[in-house]
Order: sequence, then structure tokens, then C-alpha cells
Amino acid sequence: MNNFLVLRLLDRLEGGFRRIGVDYKVMRSILQMKLTMDGRRTPTVLSGSQRKDEKKEGSPFPVQWMYVLMGVLMIMIILPRDHFMLQMSLIFSITMFMITTTLISDFASVMLDLRDKNILFSKPVNRITLNMAKSIHILVYLLTLTLSLTGPTLVVSLFRHGILFFLLYAGEIILMDCFILVITALLYLLIMKFFDGEKLKDIINYVQILLTIGITVGYQLVSRLFDLVELSAAFKPAWWQYFISPVWFAAPFEMLFAGGSGQGYVLLTVLALVVPLLLIAAYVKLMPLFEQSILKLAEQGSGGKENGRLADFLSRRVCRSREEGMFFRFSWSMMKKERDFKLKVYPSLGFSIVFPFIFILNPVFTGNSAMLKDSRGYLFIYFSAMMLQTILLMLRYSASYKGAWIYRVIPLPGTGPIYRGMLKAALFRLLLPLFLVEAVLFIGLFGIHIIPQLAAALLSLLIYAVLCFRILPRALPFSEKFEAVKQKDFTASSFILLFLLAGLAGVHYIFTLFPAGVYVYLLILVLANALMWKRTFV
Repeated sequence: MNNFLVLRLLDRLEGGFRRIGVDYKVMRSILQMKLTMDGRRTPTVLSGSQRKDEKKEGSPFPVQWMYVLMGVLMIMIILPRDHFMLQMSLIFSITMFMITTTLISDFASVMLDLRDKNILFSKPVNRITLNMAKSIHILVYLLTLTLSLTGPTLVVSLFRHGILFFLLYAGEIILMDCFILVITALLYLLIMKFFDGEKLKDIINYVQILLTIGITVGYQLVSRLFDLVELSAAFKPAWWQYFISPVWFAAPFEMLFAGGSGQGYVLLTVLALVVPLLLIAAYVKLMPLFEQSILKLAEQGSGGKENGRLADFLSRRVCRSREEGMFFRFSWSMMKKERDFKLKVYPSLGFSIVFPFIFILNPVFTGNSAMLKDSRGYLFIYFSAMMLQTILLMLRYSASYKGAWIYRVIPLPGTGPIYRGMLKAALFRLLLPLFLVEAVLFIGLFGIHIIPQLAAALLSLLIYAVLCFRILPRALPFSEKFEAVKQKDFTASSFILLFLLAGLAGVHYIFTLFPAGVYVYLLILVLANALMWKRTFV
């Protein structure tokens, strides 16, 4: 196996590990195996963006080119030599947003991994060694990911602001990673305390959605901390700012390099230092309990069972044939039970819930909610369909992909009923509930007069679902293994579909410019849906 650079660096600290009771040789072997397996793991956030043959051999983690590009763009934020509170708050909020969402969507399977328990627990491995190996593994991942994102700004800060700024920035990045890791772990521990078995797995999926929503909203709040007037940024202290962690990490820069003073800056600086250290101490103390609680994931409970009544009811109402209804129920059940599918798709639901509202937050924050009534901001509900690409891509993968032989033995005249049932199940299980919830909120914001507009938007999204199906490469539902996702490249298709989604919103906007235009558009959409659904699934 590979002798990774991380392991060679840890070799220099062997004496320190032995003094705290860690069997270093065993810990090194466990880490070496985990890092090797990480090189073969399918990344969620960048799935499809890297071909298998492009992967660098011997690297424990994929090259996060998207984060490096984001880091280069953040150089423009760190270049000025004033307004450090605004600059560093933005940098830390972007970094925490990217790292935490990646940790939630991509690395939760490692934090909650049970696969090595049966092997390691039967061997003479003490718990301190095992827990230390797992902690270092996760921390190495976080630091690798963070350096991809903050590396460009770190280098620029050294030459632009000096060595002291660089060292403070580097130290706070480590504290930030520890803060993110411990908060996520403690939240999972809290959930595992009250739930077990299959129910716990479902709760963790829902928490991932809530975390994604919370992080996205919190990221938007950071820019509301400042008044931007004539290119000057005035920080406005308020009690609720003490609950926004990016502001903690920005306060020391304002104090040391911009002459900031006052009780507020001191308290924020103390929080940036003390809270991560206290959380680390709590994490170390609670780690045995965390490892013990993870074993609940192996228990079988009633939380993941599907009675099938709703799927059966819907299949009889929306499916055209008995075969289509059969695959509707099959896809519905698999989306309920397939753990990896939910782990990779549910975080994207969080983004789809939040994004339609991000663009209308400014009037709400500024107290001009009344202006929403006369605007066409309801068209932002089209962003709720952003997750359709991810859903349709992931519907082809399954941990039980070997069961796909069933498609060959079923006497079907064609694949039309399979795909039609699959797509309808995805729409009714994931898109439609999300759209209805957002529609109710939009009616509360814009008024009841937008109901015809929302109906037109829903019909447009049904057309968009068919377009996604036609443009993305086809595969029978749940017929490929998840590892195959990294051999595909869907980047070009994703950009095309995003432009099509924006185009549908633009066409809708044009029809709103004419009196009763929405009703003409509704008629056109009904006919277009009937034609597209008939022609696509033959």
C-alpha cells in the first residue's frame, strides 16, 4: 500500500502518540488502509466531474479543482487593506459553507462508518488507538479540503499583509476545521441518543437537509451584518451576531490590523478561540460514547419500512398501465430504502428548498415586504427544480444493482413503462411535495393572485423533468453500482439543463407581460406536456 505523506509526517510524532496510550504501529496501519480506501470512494459533491482514468494514483482524496477555483476567486476579497471585519467574515462564511456542506453530504458515511467494526473489534486494538485513527482520518480529510479552498488566499495574505496575518489566518483555519468537525459529530451524537436502527438512519438524512438549509441561510446573513455605503463597510454590533461563527474568526483581524476596539470585538475574539477548544475537549471526552452510539446504526428497526399504501394509491391514479404502475411502486420503494441514494440526494433537496427564497430576501430584510406583492419574484420558484438533475442521475445507481437481471426476464414490449413509472415516482415523491410547500410560502409572500402563475410553473417543471430525462444518458433504474458514477462526465449536460431551466422561467416571464397571458401559457403547457410525455416514453 501507499506510504502517504500524511503518514510520514505522523511518524515524527510517534513518541507523543505512544505517551498518551496509542499503539502507533496499529494506528498507522488503520490510517493507511482508510486513506487507500478513500482513493477508491465515490465523492458526492463532485460526482461526475472527474473521470476514473484522470484520477491521480496514490492520492487519498480527489483533487478538488472546484474549491481551488473558488479559492482563487476569493483572492479579490482578501487583497484590500481595510474593512478586515467584512473581508474575513465573507471569507470564513464561504469557507465554512463549502466545507460543512461537503462534510455533510460526502463524509458522513466515514464519520458513521460501521464496516470496519467487525474486523477491528475482534482484534487486540484498544479503543484509544481506534478513536485516534478515526479522528486523524477525518481531520486529514478536512485539512486537505480546506487547503484546496483557502490555499490561494493564504499565499496572497503572506505577501500582502505580512507573516503575522498569515500565521493568524492559518491558525484560525485549523480552529475552524475543528469547530466544524466537532459540531457535526456532537449533532449526530445527540440524534443517536434518542433514536436507533433504521429510524436513526432516516433522521440523519433529514438532519442533513436541515443543516444544508441552516448553513445556506447563515451564509446569506453574513452580508446583512454590514452597511455598504459609498464603498465603506460599517460593522453594526448586535446581540444575535454572537451566534454567527464566521464573525468570531473575523474579529481578531479587525482588532490587530484595523485598530478595532471595544467590548464586542474582544468577546468575539474570545469566542473564536475558546469555543473550538472547549468543543474539542468535549469531543475527546465523548468519543467513546460516540463510537458506542454508532453501533445503533446496525440495529434493525421499523423506521425504514415502507407500507406501500400511498405508492399503491398514486400508481392507480397517475399510471396508464399495470406495468407502469408496477415500476412506479418499485422506484418509490427503492427511493425510500436505498441508503446511498438518500445520502447523495437529500442534501440537494436542502439547496432546492432555500435557493428560491435567497433572491427575495433583500426586501424582507430591509422591511420592504410590500413591494413583493407587485413583483414577479414568484418566478424564482423555478429554482426548486435544481435537484432534478441529481435525482435522475442517482436513480440509475443502487447497492443492489445485481438484481437488475429482473429487467431481462419481465415480458415487456419496451422500456417506456419502466422509465415513465420511474420518472413519475421521482416527481411525486420528491419534487411535488417540495414545490407545494414552497408554493404555500410564496402565496403568503406575494398574495393569492399568483396561484395561476404557480400552476404554470409546475407544468413547466414537468416539461423540464422530461427534458432532463431526454438529455441525460439513460440507464434502467437502480441497475448500476454507485462506484460507476465517477466514470461518467455529466458536466456539459448539467450546464445545458441549467440554461433550459432559466429559459423556461424567461418564457414564463414574457407571458406575464400580457393581460391574461398566464392563461394562454397554461393552455400551451397542458398541450406541450401531453405531447412530450407521449413522444418521449414510447
